[in-house]
Amino acid sequence: MNKTKLLKALFYLNIAVVVGLIGYKIYLNLVTSEFEAKHTDQLAAISARLEGQESYSFAVVGNINNSVGIFERRIIPMLNDTTIDFLVSAGNAVSSGGEDKYRAIKGTLSHLNMPYLLTFGNNEYEEFGSFRFYDHYGPHFFSFTAGSSRFIFLDSTGKTPWQWQLRWLTDILKTDNSEHRFVYIGHPPLEPEEEFFLAEEDDFLQPLEFRQALLKTLSNFGVDGVFSSNVSIYSEREYNDTPYITTGGAGGLVLNQDESFYHYVKVTVSADGSVAHSVEKLEIGQHPILKQLESLWFFIHSLFYVGYLNFILLVSLFLIISTKLYNAVFVGKEYYPDYDIDPGPWSKKRLRVAMFTNNYLPFIGGVPISIERLRKGLVKLKDTVLVVAPRYQKQKEKEQHVVRMPSLFSFGDKSEFRFANIFSGAVRKKVKAFKPDLIHVHHPFWIGSLGVFMARRLKVPVVYTYHTRLEHYAHFVFLPGSLFRNIIAHFLVRRFANKCDGVIVPTQSTEEYLRMIGVKRPTYVQPTGIEFDSFQQVDRKQLEALRQQQNLGDETVFVSVSRLSNEKNIDFMIEAVAQLKEQTDKPFRLLIVGDGHQRHRLQERINDMELQQYIILVGAVPPEQVASWYQLGDAFLFASQSETQGMVILEAMAAGLPVVAVRSSGIDDVVEDGHNGYKTPARQALWCERVKQLLDDDALRQSMAENALAFARDYSVEKFSDDVRHIYAETLARYHQKK
Repeated sequence: MNKTKLLKALFYLNIAVVVGLIGYKIYLNLVTSEFEAKHTDQLAAISARLEGQESYSFAVVGNINNSVGIFERRIIPMLNDTTIDFLVSAGNAVSSGGEDKYRAIKGTLSHLNMPYLLTFGNNEYEEFGSFRFYDHYGPHFFSFTAGSSRFIFLDSTGKTPWQWQLRWLTDILKTDNSEHRFVYIGHPPLEPEEEFFLAEEDDFLQPLEFRQALLKTLSNFGVDGVFSSNVSIYSEREYNDTPYITTGGAGGLVLNQDESFYHYVKVTVSADGSVAHSVEKLEIGQHPILKQLESLWFFIHSLFYVGYLNFILLVSLFLIISTKLYNAVFVGKEYYPDYDIDPGPWSKKRLRVAMFTNNYLPFIGGVPISIERLRKGLVKLKDTVLVVAPRYQKQKEKEQHVVRMPSLFSFGDKSEFRFANIFSGAVRKKVKAFKPDLIHVHHPFWIGSLGVFMARRLKVPVVYTYHTRLEHYAHFVFLPGSLFRNIIAHFLVRRFANKCDGVIVPTQSTEEYLRMIGVKRPTYVQPTGIEFDSFQQVDRKQLEALRQQQNLGDETVFVSVSRLSNEKNIDFMIEAVAQLKEQTDKPFRLLIVGDGHQRHRLQERINDMELQQYIILVGAVPPEQVASWYQLGDAFLFASQSETQGMVILEAMAAGLPVVAVRSSGIDDVVEDGHNGYKTPARQALWCERVKQLLDDDALRQSMAENALAFARDYSVEKFSDDVRHIYAETLARYHQKK
């Protein structure tokens, strides 16, 4: 078996274990027989056994904790070999109050050859176990007589008010004529004489008023013994001649030393009326080395309570760790690219590419525009492209190159993000019929995930373009923002990217980010292209019409193109413009082109700050008209920190506009500070200062405009499409070489 097959075998083994655990849960909860009011039958059996007997004995155990290795397999056989008449659990018979734990303890106690009773203890109460105890066994506190004795069970969990229990207990003891009395309560009323370092104050009977009142009541009426558990020790103390015994060694965690060991307590009531008790200790080996080894084995059994179930879980955990170690130590890794890959044959072939995206035209945004430009560029190169995208209300009727998916619901009052029905069988059939050579996904979730799924089904490679910094979109997610930003977004991107065969990033800084979060797939730095020539061929009549429409005169015009959404940081620009207004007398105007769910709020803020003459929210414009709006401006302003490249910045430069932007991963690689614009930290005063420089210095603005135009010339759509096609060819060559 080779290494790959071995790792696959371990993976499937772990899957089988998980399925087995689920099946076991289902078995315990659905298949096993129902049971209720077990104490009714057990009390009848105890009374029948003791009837007519002048002497009898019973065993008291504590902290069974659903133990199979200790209690079921060691203590129960010991008890069955004695003449003991019945058994009493002093509390914590189960490891918790879950339904499976109650069913498991029923199975364990069925191996006893004697009747039994359970005290309602701390573990029985956990995980809503109180109602399960009541249904399966009976009341949380009760009393009965058998032989010459009265047996009293109290509730120490707080489920039953202690004042009520004490009143009930006092009434019982006042009228009781039994020769002997035994009390069982889960939490010990007395602490051991020597402090046990694993015990805390809450492990003993609380509140203190209950403890004191109970000790006083039992002293006034006299009892022969009080038995408790909840602490993994054996402890015996007397209070006013009454022995208080803590027994916590029937299967839970013990230390195997003088005070913490496996045991049960045997109580004997003799014909002469005397009561005696003894501790029956469980021997775990004689030789010191064997004793320590067996102690370790019993410790594991005690820690993982219910037989083989949790033991298998432990083994599965170690299998997972072993698999990780095996990969880390023995599997050779190649960190350099494979230079033997020959993409030539795929470069010459006309490719069929299916693109999967969460948003697309007519929705206006950086990602849809980027996809459309790539699609057109690939078509010019004689490739065939199919786009899988959500359906919008305002879309073209006939789109031969698009498969539209019905929307389930959307976010934002402008329906910015549509969640399409990715379970549509019709869509999958159309993609399958298209027979793509490669699938290109543009988002790391939802429709993007469908793209990866289809790629695996069709056995073709998948390429992912990292467009968006998800951590800046926390406001769209119903989770705490810091949780989404710091953990989920990074985890989502890393996990998704590592499922793909190649990853395209627009800048060096975004590649560095992906490497830092753990993306290991081949990564290509490929800036998104722009239609450079279209920004040089603007209709002057249309431009003049726009100037008249916006009532523009001789003032300096700043332009910003952005979706009106939180992550675009529009408030930052509004506040900075308010500062700039106070610092200069030169007239200026800021035109913000774009729409989004924050438009109404932003307009109200502009009105409240009396900036209507300085900031105009233009709204959405058709893609074919965007170039004209850029040409209206003298400089481009931008404050978003959520970009991976900032395609609008390249577009602005193609229109000959210098840029002032807030520095971030997508901006850093495009804006050359002091050359084609300025990039500043997210500080309004400094950003505003740079804007004022361009406003005041016409020569500086013109010089930077020329540099911006020269910089943008290298980012044409044609070059972009050709480079992406080479990435496709290399990915296809690597994918088919592995096969």
